[in-house]
Amino acid sequence: MNEFIITATRSMRDYASRVVDCLSKFPSFISLSHELDGVQALKTDRFADGEMEVEINTSLRGKDVVLFTSCARNQEGIAVEEAKIELYHTVDALKRSQAEKILVFEPFVSCSRSDRTIRRSSVGLWVHLKILSGLGTTHIITYQLHSDKSKSMVDPTICAIDDIPALTLLKKRLCDVYIQNINTLEQVVRPHWAFCSVDAGGEKLGRRFANAFGAPLVVAHKQRDYSRSNSIESINILSAEPIEGKVLWIVDDMVDTAGSVDSLIRALAPLGPAEINLIAVHAVFSSPAAERLTRLASEGLLRHIMVTDTVFCPGSLPEKIPNLEVVPSAELSAEVISTIMTNNSMGKLLNAFNAEEYLKSPNLFNEESRSTPAG
Repeated sequence: MNEFIITATRSMRDYASRVVDCLSKFPSFISLSHELDGVQALKTDRFADGEMEVEINTSLRGKDVVLFTSCARNQEGIAVEEAKIELYHTVDALKRSQAEKILVFEPFVSCSRSDRTIRRSSVGLWVHLKILSGLGTTHIITYQLHSDKSKSMVDPTICAIDDIPALTLLKKRLCDVYIQNINTLEQVVRPHWAFCSVDAGGEKLGRRFANAFGAPLVVAHKQRDYSRSNSIESINILSAEPIEGKVLWIVDDMVDTAGSVDSLIRALAPLGPAEINLIAVHAVFSSPAAERLTRLASEGLLRHIMVTDTVFCPGSLPEKIPNLEVVPSAELSAEVISTIMTNNSMGKLLNAFNAEEYLKSPNLFNEESRSTPAG
């Protein structure tokens, strides 16, 4: 195992510190804990005219570097454009410091939806990945890319890319808090729950949940108006079983303005489900998402909202959005780093989740995970 250091751009220093704390508890990394104190190793300067320069304050020669970064909403309030430029400058500085390998860990790639190769339009994700690999990034790690095809934008002979299915975090949370035992899975979940995709493109995600829990799948076929951003013309609901009386869990990789979610929930409500809940990995929550979700909750149409912290969620957010539950991902990120740095297989992080097997695990429960969710 090569020496390595964990650092972060300004947008993810707090997150990286939490990953370091988790990683320092891994037996194989206790002796290397002094090598992990690199979160503050970067200095970002701004010139009077707005230009930027990133400086490395420690020796990185021959070391592997894990760089945490985010270009989405962040604790420092840094705008998307500035966060990207800082990231590119940082990778350049790391390369010039003669780091052996540069691993960019971007839990949420904010430009991931800009992945369609349409004539006369830029492809934001391709631009982003091309710049990172061109500057010297050797490995890109992220959670739940918007499309599987996005990984083909990176030349594997130059830069590796790992897209970790963070929806597994939410599946485990469902088991820990909402199900808790095999009897509930068999007697309540399988006959009375259903998982619903936001659109036909998201059917694959919804089906993974349905298969994991042995519950029915509902598919929403959404017709968009492509002349306007974030707009829906109509929604058709496809289900092999009646929805009436079911506990529905809508599954998506991200929630941006919540326009699709709002339209879908209002299309599902007349079908008589017992309750409707929402699960998504990335809580982008661009305006007016908070207002839409709050309105749905106040009207009794939306009960639980479960997301991860791959996008920074300020402490005030649960106050604005009722029944919002934010699932931490730092421990998973630490496990990813541990797996890569010890050259172990990533298979256990990529394998399909099975709720029955997980609930039978002897080390499943702890006091924190058995707590009842708010609302």
